[in-house]
Amino acid sequence: MFQAAIDSASPDHTLPFHLPMPPAGHTIVVGAGKAAASMARAVERAWPQDKPLSGLVVTRYGHGVGALDRIEVVEASHPVPDAAGEAAAWRILDRVQGLTPQDLVLCLISGGGSALLAAPLPGVTLTDKQAINRALLRSGAAIEEMNCVRKHLSAVKGGRLAQAAAPARLVTLVISDVPGDDPSVIASGPTVADATTQAEARAVLARYGIDLPPSVAAVLADPRFESPKPGNPAFIGAETRMIATPQAALEAAARVAEAAGITPIVLGDAIEGESREVGRVMAGIALQVARHGQPVQAPCVLLSGGETTVTVRGTGRGGRNVEFLLSLAIALKGKAGISAIAGDTDGVDGAEEIAGAVISPATLSQAAALGIAAQTSLDANDGHGFFEALGAGVITGPTLTNVNDFRAILIR
Repeated sequence: MFQAAIDSASPDHTLPFHLPMPPAGHTIVVGAGKAAASMARAVERAWPQDKPLSGLVVTRYGHGVGALDRIEVVEASHPVPDAAGEAAAWRILDRVQGLTPQDLVLCLISGGGSALLAAPLPGVTLTDKQAINRALLRSGAAIEEMNCVRKHLSAVKGGRLAQAAAPARLVTLVISDVPGDDPSVIASGPTVADATTQAEARAVLARYGIDLPPSVAAVLADPRFESPKPGNPAFIGAETRMIATPQAALEAAARVAEAAGITPIVLGDAIEGESREVGRVMAGIALQVARHGQPVQAPCVLLSGGETTVTVRGTGRGGRNVEFLLSLAIALKGKAGISAIAGDTDGVDGAEEIAGAVISPATLSQAAALGIAAQTSLDANDGHGFFEALGAGVITGPTLTNVNDFRAILIR
């Protein structure tokens, strides 16, 4: 089921059906995200050879696809931006300057683009952005909150790339990795009008107690740097086309379950909250099925997606999917007949090249036999260390796509 979810979001399978017709002028491809390289490759394969095509996209280190013929692929750091991402962002802005209405800007956006497009506004340094990113990642802030802040410190996000590309025609192809598939949130919406405000960004930072350098505070208070809003001429005629979503991934997994004679129950594609809390809630649902056959009889599988969060308090190696699984396993207490998988569809849970893990009724006893207490690992946010010791990690390598988290709880 996990593999089916990933395959459903492959740009090779989905992107060609969403391409616009070539324009009378030039086509410039730009983009950012963990799927940017595979999306660019899919564009090259499908684009007519006799039509002009050039561009530049930026992806995460290790998520490239080798050299392409007409589109340059740059790799940079995620989730904390680096100088390579900053340089790529400025080059992308430069690529879309001076175009005409006869030209087309084809923008390829996927999850991770916020960190990879790191062109700061005047007065903000890359070091400032790195520090704020790290603080937000550890705070437990939701993705919408993090991207609200990122938009208001960026020269390219929050619709500013669309401003730079005008008056060219703009078509954005998006792989969604956020709850609700809001294109203004995915990669912080570089080509989409921004409904959030500087005041909201300041409120997010205050809510999580994140200290700001005076220069950054000044930028967030200066109305000259407010992001472009709906109604701005830059967005007239701009199109956004969603080519892959978490819901489609869950539906692909559900078809696998049905073919195996297992009833799929899709709990939601936009589930948020603290990972450990979501784990406890889903354990309660799974136990209700196992004990009482409600809301459905076993065998069945509870499927869900979205993006949970982790408030980091320990010093372990973790990610939101393994944090969820640790909490789930503890709450299930080894209940017979229940197993689960959780993983990030991009192949990276947290900051490690580990997609997620699996649990079974034997997980807690296996850990105890190794002298490992699951609750101690959870308290330390050490999900990767826990599942690595058990040999229960799921390692896919870069999947070259990203429709966020995938969770399946199988009840037999």
